[in-house]
Amino acid sequence: METKKKDIRALTKEQLRGFFTDQGDKAFRGNQVYEWLWQKSAHSFDVMTNLSKDTRKLLEEFFVINHIRVDQMQRSKDGTIKNAVRLHDGLVVESVLIPTANRTTACVSSQVGCSLDCKFCATARLKRMRNLNPDEIYDQMVAIDNESRLYFDRPLSNIVFMGMGEPLMNYNNVLKAIDKITSPTGLGMSPRRITVSTSGVPKMIKKMADDGVRFNLAVSLHSAIDEIRTSIMPFNATFTLTDLRESLQYWYARTKSRITYEYVVWEGINDTQKDVDALVDFCKFAPSKVNLIEYNPIDDGKFRQASNAALERYVDTLEQNGIVVTVRRSRGKDIDAACGQLANKR
Repeated sequence: METKKKDIRALTKEQLRGFFTDQGDKAFRGNQVYEWLWQKSAHSFDVMTNLSKDTRKLLEEFFVINHIRVDQMQRSKDGTIKNAVRLHDGLVVESVLIPTANRTTACVSSQVGCSLDCKFCATARLKRMRNLNPDEIYDQMVAIDNESRLYFDRPLSNIVFMGMGEPLMNYNNVLKAIDKITSPTGLGMSPRRITVSTSGVPKMIKKMADDGVRFNLAVSLHSAIDEIRTSIMPFNATFTLTDLRESLQYWYARTKSRITYEYVVWEGINDTQKDVDALVDFCKFAPSKVNLIEYNPIDDGKFRQASNAALERYVDTLEQNGIVVTVRRSRGKDIDAACGQLANKR
């Protein structure tokens, strides 16, 4: 009976070194293979040209590289690129390249489907099929970096975990992926160029603070009134605003890092002065920034973008209270690549 080959990228550098010494070879071969996997993003053993043919054959005998494949790439009229990414087991996730004048941002997925149930998000309509492995998260970023260099003549500058899935429900794998992306033995990207966006899992926000992470935190908030937030984000009944706020206070006390709130204003849901005042009160306990995000419809018509007057009310009130606020216009709407639209319609 044939033994199932192990995904070689599940091994640490030390385990790779140990594999070679167990085979009667030199430990530094493990260093060479590790460099091919994580610095050069090798997708096959054949390209590892500083290894002998016998060594490559040995690796082929024991291991496999479960790399992703970009099944389909769509380009928006605004330059945004969306990738349909095929995983080794046939499942598909989506990731997005967002270009601006001076940066290129990768929006990557962390789960196939999503663990949470936000009613305004297309991804939430997909059941969570599984978490992504660290190498699958890493591969999305590499694919977007390659596209950035090809189409915009510059490397990827920023990464946001705002694609499919709730990153904090796949915490260990997300951290392992970020470690590979930021490590000098990986791709060496600054953690300050990485933002993890969560819908708000208090226990895991505290764990991030305790773990001393150095990337940025964004919270998908959308209402600072429990009743309203629960109506659009039902998991809020379990992870209440009181618990979320307490965890964010803990985060700031440990990290001294500013918190970013992602916030969509919908007509008839959270567009009154009462909603604005509640958000101002929620923001006051720690330095924060609010991104007011343009809503991207997901076909059912229940959620509608609020009026410009409502947005201006938010902007004016937040600024009067000394809170930094930015209105973000969505990119890639024509290819369903905008925030909240990732749903594998294929």
